[in-house]
Amino acid sequence: MTLSVTLVPVTAFQQNCAILHDPESRRGAVIDPGGDVPRILAAIEKLDVTIESILLTHGHLDHAGGASALARALMAVLPGQSVPILGPEARDRFLLEGIARQATAFGLAGMEDVTPDRFLAEGDEVRIADVPFAVLHCPGHTPGHIVFVDHANRFAVLGDVLFQGSIGRTDFPYGDHQQLLAAIAGKILPLGDDMRFICGHGPASSIGAERRHNPFLRGL
Repeated sequence: MTLSVTLVPVTAFQQNCAILHDPESRRGAVIDPGGDVPRILAAIEKLDVTIESILLTHGHLDHAGGASALARALMAVLPGQSVPILGPEARDRFLLEGIARQATAFGLAGMEDVTPDRFLAEGDEVRIADVPFAVLHCPGHTPGHIVFVDHANRFAVLGDVLFQGSIGRTDFPYGDHQQLLAAIAGKILPLGDDMRFICGHGPASSIGAERRHNPFLRGL
């Protein structure tokens, strides 16, 4: 089964909130709802999709700031059903608990702290409409950053680990440039050149294209 992907750019940071769903069963998940929840809900309604989970790659406000509000809104239209928030890895807990404070500092409204129903770890598996995604821990941008990999369909959601032509920022007090490069070299590049991916900002790409053209990957 191949999932359809709809990207909804949200927040002033133009973060790629992703709606992944099975066109036949109309079941799916939302990944990284950073904010602008009404826009995400409108996209879900237009797709006529039942959202079964909310997945987070990491704890930055532009990726997670709308997760709590989105979960409440979805549960309001699905009486008796819960929509769990899954991820990131537990080392991003401090970021999730500081979203509202950071949003106030940026002058951004409508972002809330997040308490996931379950943190995820390396080796876990999540399912979106019965399609299995492996969870890999790829720290460096944040300590608890994870990515989701659909090996069968050669597709991944990489958050802010790897972009088209760039990599995630590491100039935070908790960032680690060498750790990020090690995660890319040891976990992302071995996925194979034919692995396509979407990222947290900007256009989609493939591992092969980035291996050939991304200046940050030279020498890895």
